[in-house]
Amino acid sequence: MFAFLRQPEYKPAETGPEADARYRRLRWQVFLGAFVGYAGFYLVRKNLSMAIPEMEPLGFAKAELGFVLGLNAAGYAFSKFLMGSVSDRSNARVFLPLGLVLSAVAMCFMIVPIKYIGAEHKMLAIGVMGVLNTLVGWFNGMGWPPCGRVMTHWFSQNERGTMMSVWNCAHNIGGGLVGPMATYGAVWFGSWLYGAHEKFYFLVGTFAFPAAVALFVALLAYVLLRDTPQSCGLPSIEAWRNDFPKDYSEKHEETLSTKDIFFRYVLNNKYLWFIALSNAFVYMVRYGCLDWAPAILKAKGIDIKSAGWAYFAYEYAAIPGTLLCGWVSDRLFKGKRAMPTILFMLLVLVFIVLYWLFIDNLAVVIVSLIGIGFFIYGPVMLIGVQALDLAPKNAAGTAAGLTGFFGYFLGTFILANWVVGWVAQTAGWSWTFLLLIVACILSIFFMALTCGHERGGREGT
Repeated sequence: MFAFLRQPEYKPAETGPEADARYRRLRWQVFLGAFVGYAGFYLVRKNLSMAIPEMEPLGFAKAELGFVLGLNAAGYAFSKFLMGSVSDRSNARVFLPLGLVLSAVAMCFMIVPIKYIGAEHKMLAIGVMGVLNTLVGWFNGMGWPPCGRVMTHWFSQNERGTMMSVWNCAHNIGGGLVGPMATYGAVWFGSWLYGAHEKFYFLVGTFAFPAAVALFVALLAYVLLRDTPQSCGLPSIEAWRNDFPKDYSEKHEETLSTKDIFFRYVLNNKYLWFIALSNAFVYMVRYGCLDWAPAILKAKGIDIKSAGWAYFAYEYAAIPGTLLCGWVSDRLFKGKRAMPTILFMLLVLVFIVLYWLFIDNLAVVIVSLIGIGFFIYGPVMLIGVQALDLAPKNAAGTAAGLTGFFGYFLGTFILANWVVGWVAQTAGWSWTFLLLIVACILSIFFMALTCGHERGGREGT
């Protein structure tokens, strides 16, 4: 491992009122760093989906762009799993900003194949776009694992559902800003870069402007983040709060080998596999709705500005929904995650049916997108928390990486981006809604297999 990524050494733990005050301050500082840093990743994540309606008149087809869009998810899927293992052995304060800087640079270069290679050399342009979007996905995979690491080290298990539901809203804030940024970035900077060539203004708003903001966010995250309490001369969070899970061991504070992480705590846990499969279908619904919403609205005669605000509404509706889901999980279900996930996915199913039945009614479509956004992100968040609960915290990144791999490779790359894009082009949008309904049902089925097998409950010592 590179020396600059190596975890800082643990320092002797301080105790007393001054140490307690520093602990409380650092917890919120680290939380803010993880929140802002993770939001930054979503400024440079799925930007291509906003650009697709403006790229079709340039000569690029839906199926081609859907494949490129899916490569982002494929890169992210492999990265989240493999880099999750690296993050378990890295300094989160360095690991997260590094991934964000690399994501921003790769995203900015997406302008090159669209503008300077173009559809006249389509195979080359699609190839370069595919490589760059894969890199964007790979570097984005360096975001969730270090956040999961700091959340498990700075917040104990019986407060983690609530705290992670708040933290999880970061990606809605970041992702929701992509729509307005695409609109206003083009207005503010488009003529400055492209003069009278208005058809290229969208490149600034969707790629360059968000990348510039993400670079600033990476610097801010580096200033705020810290790796673990022990690296700051403080006790573990369990010792500080006297809040130990039933299976807690001091060995959970030690850095494990890659072999131990994979084979002792992750790959042989069948319940992790069940939630990973459920996650695949949750993500199919999440991105099947989100990534194709601008294209659907465009097909219905809605301009990019209105589509951008619909995208915004979908993302920001998730914030209260995620907070509600985390609260329900901790308070009503006592730290168990399966039943809240099932209940929320049933409500997602209802809004997908409404979306389909009233596809020609813009008001109902927007309400349906808001409803899907409100309810889908709670399960997205809880599955990640459930993965953290099922593994010791020194294997947290890898456990979450397994569920993330299924969500992004199978659920997003293959199903939401590639299959949905192909079905939309060859059979029409109605068939895509049928696929999303089936995906909801399958996500509920696999999550139901974990009911009764969650740890839940805590004990002090």
